[in-house]
Amino acid sequence: MFRRRTRARTRVVTALAALLLAVTGTGLEAAAAPAGPALAAAEWNTDWAAAAYAADPAAVSASGVENAGTAAGLAFDGNGGTRWSSNFADDAWISVDLGTAIRVTEVRLAWEAAYGRRYAVEVSADGRDWHSFSTENAGTGGTVDLHTYPQEAVGRYVRVRGIERATPYGYSLYSFEVYGGVPAPASTGRANLALHHPAFTNYYQDAGHSPAYVTDGGIPADLRADQSRWASDWNADRWVSVDLGATAQIDTVDLYWQAAYAVDYRLQVSDDNRSWRTVYQPTASEVAARRADVRSPGEASGLHDTVRLSAPATGRYVRMLGVERRSFYNPAPATAQFGYSLYEFQVWGTGGSDAAAYPALPQDSGAAYRTTFLDEFDGTALNRDRWRVVTTGSTMGTVNGESQAYVDSPQNIAVADGTLRLRANYCARCTTAPNGQVFDFSSGRIDTNTRFDFTYGRVSARLRLPVGEGFWPAFWLLGSNVDDPAVSWPASGEADIMENIGYADWSSSGVHGPGYSADGNIGVTQHFPAGQSADQWHTYAVEWTPTAQRYYVDDRQVFELTRQKVEATRGQWVFDHNHYVILNLALGGAYPAGYNGVTQPYWGLPQSSVDRIAAGGVQLEVDWVRVEQRL
Repeated sequence: MFRRRTRARTRVVTALAALLLAVTGTGLEAAAAPAGPALAAAEWNTDWAAAAYAADPAAVSASGVENAGTAAGLAFDGNGGTRWSSNFADDAWISVDLGTAIRVTEVRLAWEAAYGRRYAVEVSADGRDWHSFSTENAGTGGTVDLHTYPQEAVGRYVRVRGIERATPYGYSLYSFEVYGGVPAPASTGRANLALHHPAFTNYYQDAGHSPAYVTDGGIPADLRADQSRWASDWNADRWVSVDLGATAQIDTVDLYWQAAYAVDYRLQVSDDNRSWRTVYQPTASEVAARRADVRSPGEASGLHDTVRLSAPATGRYVRMLGVERRSFYNPAPATAQFGYSLYEFQVWGTGGSDAAAYPALPQDSGAAYRTTFLDEFDGTALNRDRWRVVTTGSTMGTVNGESQAYVDSPQNIAVADGTLRLRANYCARCTTAPNGQVFDFSSGRIDTNTRFDFTYGRVSARLRLPVGEGFWPAFWLLGSNVDDPAVSWPASGEADIMENIGYADWSSSGVHGPGYSADGNIGVTQHFPAGQSADQWHTYAVEWTPTAQRYYVDDRQVFELTRQKVEATRGQWVFDHNHYVILNLALGGAYPAGYNGVTQPYWGLPQSSVDRIAAGGVQLEVDWVRVEQRL
């Protein structure tokens, strides 16, 4: 109920166009900023591109068309059976003039079979200088929702610019939809100053539930629908805020909650987005009443809180700081808690400004790389100034349904002949963890946490992997804040540079974060060239920058993931803080079992692999590990 996104929309095209003509005497294409009254009143689910085309077909242009039956306007006519098809060129484009500048929150593209493998979606104030808010580097066609948050995407013109076609034909779109609205201007009369203004949060569930939706004007009548809402991840310490653009006098705040509302919260204001002053909190009796309203998710609905301040508050930024989440009876006798979910955050008063903007995102550095961490495992023992040994039942618990305990033993972690060896051992019920759990398998896991934590860099290792079903070696990065209960996984971020589950011909790479974790992670499988296999020496690497992650096997790029693409299509980019390096050899568990289907004698680990472990020699070998950074 709380994770599924089905954002129904209507197109108020004809009514909007007619109203424009009645009020302004002109069509959309001539309505230069500032917006006319009809545009300012557009509904949250108005397709601005369709409205522009309905008012004046000349609002649409393209680099060319395949033929007269695939004209540019057919991508905006609301008919899913008609389409624009471009001229047969990689740099073909299609553009729409919305008639006035809006804050674009989302663009929806429905591709025909001739789709773009690489393309950019851009916005412009004048139709000449363009700014990209979404760049696709591995398109697969279909219907694509592209969200702009947390980028600044305000403009009058929006276009799709081709970079590389996926077929020999042109680019072909059934529809090209644009959603957003005109930011509320400074006001001397009482108004909702937050409408279409930038909104922020510490964490959110996925791209379709970003904080951008709390200022878009979308409020379902029953406060139950999964549409136009911010949803935090499942933690209590979460907030959402709005930038009014300039100092304002605030007298009332309206919060339209979905069923996952805050039992207790604070309303706060700030002048600088750093120091906050609390101007409202529910009374103890109000909190108690909200706490007592425990219903199953299928029965629960939202609340509308109208908070009239006892005295006007002054500030530029306003936020809701969650303190306690609502509980749900799901099922008896346990209670379940989701995150917070808010349809709309209205701030009433005077002042403010439509100049509020999302800050620019970090850019890559041009500095040269230099080595900041290197271990070539020369010597006879693990260097514990560089590495922490992880133990099950002490440092960590069991995870992923794996069968092994990680132990600190020379039988499992050894350095000799210039290599590190993480070894698997089998002995039925021979390994007792510090927490009392008993295991049939032991293995090794080390990391650099508290020894070397870093942000951005080129991280590489030369590895030789064991081959056998259910053997699960991994070389990866994990966010250093993973053990903070206010963050935890996947909000910490996880980057899997190399994973292998016992197959000789391939390895995988991928990332986990809010909206793209566990089975929904973003990743690829790469196959070794003919004659090569996983049990030979290979170098695995990731180049991690403020804007992207690029994965390599033996200097061959196998995967590129950009921040733009993640935030436009999946969820929050959480790779902007310290991470640490991990090496481990797991046995069985969810990932292997998902491929080999083995349930006995161990989940994901067949008897043949158990026999190999018992015979000895199943190990992950590491020649060296290096981190280079631009400093």
